[in-house]
Amino acid sequence: MEVQGKVKLIGETKTYGNNGFQKRELVVTTEEQYPQHLLIEFVQDKTNLLDSYQVGDAVKVGINLRGREWQTPQGEIKYFNSISGWRIEKVGAQAPQGAPEVPPFDEYEPVSNTNAEDHDDLPF
Repeated sequence: MEVQGKVKLIGETKTYGNNGFQKRELVVTTEEQYPQHLLIEFVQDKTNLLDSYQVGDAVKVGINLRGREWQTPQGEIKYFNSISGWRIEKVGAQAPQGAPEVPPFDEYEPVSNTNAEDHDDLPF
């Protein structure tokens, strides 16, 4: 999935616990009739993807939706959702200076074979 909008906030990288878990938060404001301010978490080695971006940049962010179930000490079940970012690119402009070269999102679309005569594509 992906989200497109303008960067509203880029948080600092925070480290948690003894294992060195790292997290950095990005807020993207969507550009639609009712704009949404979406908090997207980048973790571990993905935190440095945000280094080349600034507030106000128009971006497209590759995301995964995460959901968790948790049982309170009283036995009540609660559910939590989060949005995890794994990719980011500028929209309508050149990539930021020093940013890694990344193929476009649609480069990973599945290939379908629509030619009925090519049903056997084995080379032998």
